[in-house]
This record gives sequence, C-alpha cells and structure tokens, in this order.
Amino acid sequence: MSRRSIDITIPNLSGKRVLITGASDGMGLGMAVRLAAAGADVLMPVRNPRKGENALARIRQSVANAKVSLRSLDLSSLQSVKALGDVLREEGQPIHILINNAGVMTPPSRQTTAEGFELQFGTNHLGHFALVGHILPLLRAGRARVTSQVSVAANGGAINWDDLNWERKYDGMRAYRQSKIAFGLFGLELDRRSKAHGWGITSNLSHPGVAPTSLLATRPEIGRDEDARNIRLIRALSARGIIFGTVETAMLPALMAATDLDAKAGAFYGPRGLGGLGGPPAEQRLYSRLRSTDDAERIWQISERLTKTTVAIT
Repeated sequence: MSRRSIDITIPNLSGKRVLITGASDGMGLGMAVRLAAAGADVLMPVRNPRKGENALARIRQSVANAKVSLRSLDLSSLQSVKALGDVLREEGQPIHILINNAGVMTPPSRQTTAEGFELQFGTNHLGHFALVGHILPLLRAGRARVTSQVSVAANGGAINWDDLNWERKYDGMRAYRQSKIAFGLFGLELDRRSKAHGWGITSNLSHPGVAPTSLLATRPEIGRDEDARNIRLIRALSARGIIFGTVETAMLPALMAATDLDAKAGAFYGPRGLGGLGGPPAEQRLYSRLRSTDDAERIWQISERLTKTTVAIT
C-alpha cells in the first residue's frame, strides 16, 4: 500500500530562538532540521555529547548555513536542569519557542533519577517543569510559545497520587501514563497562569500518535537490551502505510502546535487518523484525564515542592 504524502508548511522563523529537548535523534532531530531550515536559531540541549555532535553534523548537511548549537542537559538530574537555566539566563537571549519533546518510556524495572524520583515521572514531567521555571524570564521576554509533547498513553490510566514514585508496586506502562498525564496538566496550567498573570507566554500540547521511534527500541541505558515486542509490529504496519505514522509524520503535530500562526493556546494537536495513531496533524479533543483544573493545580504545587522550583507570579 502506498502512503499518501503528509506535510505542513512552517513559517519563516528568522530571528527566532528555539529550544527543543530530545533533539539528538528521532522526531526531535527531524524537528530541529525543519526549524533550522525555516531560519530559526535552534538550541539543542543534549545528555550525550557524541550524539549531539552527530545530530549537528546531520542538520548542517541538510540545511546550508543552519544556526544550531548544543547545550548540556540531563533531564533526569535537577542539578543539570538548573545548570542549563543558569547558562541560558547568563546568555540573556529571549526564547521564542520551546518544544518539550524529550522523554523516556517503560524501563523494564523501576529506575530513579539523580534525586530519587521514578525515572519517567522525574524525566518526562519534573525535569521539564523545572526547565520552564528556570528559563521563565527568557520565555516571557520572547513572548514564547511552549509546546509540550504528551502521548496517546495519556488517554488512559491515572496519576497515582498516593505513590507518585511507584515505590510500592512498579508498573512501567502505568508509570509512563502518569508521567504524560502530569506533563499535559502542567502544559495547560502554564497557559492558564500566563493568562492570569500577564506572562505573555502561550502554551499548548501535542502528541505524535504511534510511530516506530526510538522510545520502544533497544535502550541499554534504561535496562532494555532488545527492541520491545510491539515495535516490530509498529514498524511493519508503518512501512505499509497502515494505521501508524512514520517518524517524519509523527513530528508534525508538535511542529504545527509550536509554529503555526493559527495554532491555539491551551489546545491539543495530534494525528487525525484512526484513533489518533497516524495521519495529518490537526487539533484534537482534549483527553479526559487532562481536563481537570483541580488536578492541574495540584500537580503544579506538588511539582514546585518536589523540584524546589517556584514559578513566580509577578
């Protein structure tokens, strides 16, 4: 079966500074290429310097005169997050677009961050929460659009309020769902708080559907020594244009949410195909788990306490 070409037009981003996490491979790298091609000054904070340098080389091969640079960031370490915030605030340049894209999915056994948080909750949610807190002055100066990448997994499960770190009984997928629900609630609460306090930031959400990305591939650093079983089926169907997207199409909802002039604050973007698993990007109905403003306020307050990052009101 042939796959119909799917793409979007990205506006001219000359003069815009863009920060994207998780840009050293997969969808993040694809987004960095497209953003650089649109003229943006792209910052790529990476954990692995070698992967980062390889990613830079690939971008510069694809985009003549690309404005791209690396910074150091390990989202599983709040000290590393703070260090990046210190560096960027010292540079003093406004950030116009932030795409919170990096993530980790379903370690086979429970692992923790440098501060002892369950790895997925600590990386996918708390690390990004702290990052926004540390660079908030730069986001405000750039009247930034912040796009946070959640997952179709956030359409199920719940936040385990009594055991956020899964210390009693670890379940990798349930913990992953929790991390993405918390992250989505945060992204929407950020937009509400910006409106209420005049920060000038707009915040929205995206999800990539399902595609054969590296999330479920072999990841020795999280204890996965071989590809997850379901990624083989995803690869096979994706290659035939059936149900699932590709890495190239999966990145489009985040790019639309972050750059489209008509993309809405507080909205949710993803593939519009069957079950939101693949297809062209479009605005989506918000998942039920992301609709509670009480839950959003609660996770915000907990996140401030856990990360020791206070997002100032004034």
